[in-house]
Amino acid sequence: MIKAFSSLNQFLKLIFLAFIIFLVAKGTIWITQRLQENKILRQVVSRLSADSRIAEVLVTKSAFNEETGKIETTIKFLEYNSKGEPLTPKYFTFQGNIIQFQALVIRFEDKLVQAGDRLRGKSAYLFLRAFMLDEKNTQVFSITDLNQIPEGYKIPGAEQEFEKKLWQEFWQYALDPRARKRSQIKNAQIEAPGSMFLPGTIYTLKIEHDGGIRIDTEPVPEILKGETVS
Repeated sequence: MIKAFSSLNQFLKLIFLAFIIFLVAKGTIWITQRLQENKILRQVVSRLSADSRIAEVLVTKSAFNEETGKIETTIKFLEYNSKGEPLTPKYFTFQGNIIQFQALVIRFEDKLVQAGDRLRGKSAYLFLRAFMLDEKNTQVFSITDLNQIPEGYKIPGAEQEFEKKLWQEFWQYALDPRARKRSQIKNAQIEAPGSMFLPGTIYTLKIEHDGGIRIDTEPVPEILKGETVS
């Protein structure tokens, strides 16, 4: 009788120990899952709120033009390709200093941005023009000609006509509402962010991975002021 009771007691202890191990294992799995979910959530938020530098602008000359009675502003427009490499800079001179940049921006579905899709993990863009609105005296400079291959996207050694045709088809496809749905494009539109451009400031154009283009500003570093850097 005592032996049977002892065996039962031992059996209950084993069951209790197994139950405790089960609870610990289940708790560990739950904690691991929560940590993994939090990690994924942080990555999703990071991708949705991330941005990339796409161009920089610097005022290289600003002087009052007595003939026009306006401030003549020359800017250096430096665009970057998808790898963050600078392209050939462009210089534009405006009779004024409130300047805008026209761009075609394509936003993809949030789930593609969340997943970090290799091709559609952030908004796509194409700079078209730099311009300044001034009624009859509006000034417009071309950055990318319509139906041409954008600078920075040209493939060395590729057949130009074939490559040009691909780009024409791509942008037509992107702007076709029916085709947009099939390619999971949320929105495609023309945007024209602008600012008052003044000397001594670096203007950085950034594209938000789930949004459009914005302009950030910061002062030119003190060490570069008054210097000509080639």
